[in-house]
Amino acid sequence: MNGEEGGDQTGVPVSAEPGAGQSHDLLGSVPLSGDPGGSESLVTVLVAFGTNVLVAVAKTIAAAVTGSASLVAEAAHSWADAGNEVFLLIANRRARRAADPAHPFGYGVSELINPEPASNFIVGYIVLAVSFVLEGISFMQSVRQARPEAESMQRDLIEHVLATSDPTLRAVFAEDSAALIGLVIAAAGLAAHELTGSAIPDAVGSILVGVLLGVIAIVLINRNRRFLVGQEADPRVRAAAIQALLAAPEVARVTYLRLEVVGPRVVSVVGDVDLTGDDTESHLAVRLRALEAKICASPAVAGAVLSLSAPDEPTLKA
Repeated sequence: MNGEEGGDQTGVPVSAEPGAGQSHDLLGSVPLSGDPGGSESLVTVLVAFGTNVLVAVAKTIAAAVTGSASLVAEAAHSWADAGNEVFLLIANRRARRAADPAHPFGYGVSELINPEPASNFIVGYIVLAVSFVLEGISFMQSVRQARPEAESMQRDLIEHVLATSDPTLRAVFAEDSAALIGLVIAAAGLAAHELTGSAIPDAVGSILVGVLLGVIAIVLINRNRRFLVGQEADPRVRAAAIQALLAAPEVARVTYLRLEVVGPRVVSVVGDVDLTGDDTESHLAVRLRALEAKICASPAVAGAVLSLSAPDEPTLKA
């Protein structure tokens, strides 16, 4: 093993070498955007759940009073959203359980065919307006969570929401965006119904709401599917991890590194490194295990497996 210090020691700041009694956290500064513990995501889901329940109740009452097909669709939309938040809460809770040996990484509308007259339009408008405000509050919470994360990853907001490994944030952001757009569609359908006296625009509005939800569902399925099969971390995260490893005094070279997303803002680390000095095999094994422990001390790391580099393997550059 060679004894020279390898790699660029500048760039992403790394944790200072801890003193006695302090825990090691080698990759603690690697930008995985947000807290892996998920406390901010929990707040986002709770805000979304509360607003969706209030909005769903209001829309249901308004749909019964007005007989509006668009409001029926919107009520179903909001109840579905509220139900989805329950599953998100369950998933969020389960995702925070400690690792164990088995898991080491932790409703139709038929108004086009049988149109019915609507009435009491003002009730519908009021409910839609109140719903827009409440949905907007929930939406802004998800934006508040996503914006600083996006800035830390040098992404725009939409890019980050689509790219983040946190499915909770992506689901709430997408649901609230769809809800706000759906409310505008429902209001337009209701207004067209009142102005024309025809139920067709109202029914078309309900269909458009359904199409909107379908599109959002497809986007979420496609995005989350990628993480089910294991997606490699963002190249910027990988580059920062390489820099952090090269800055460690016991690491001379990093010749292979794979960071695989295994949870919201959590990765597993597999790599090959060349340690400094020229120790015996038994000492190298002990030092390698100690380096793995330092990496695993980061809450953003689910596990680390390191092997020794071959002498002819070139070092990686961030």
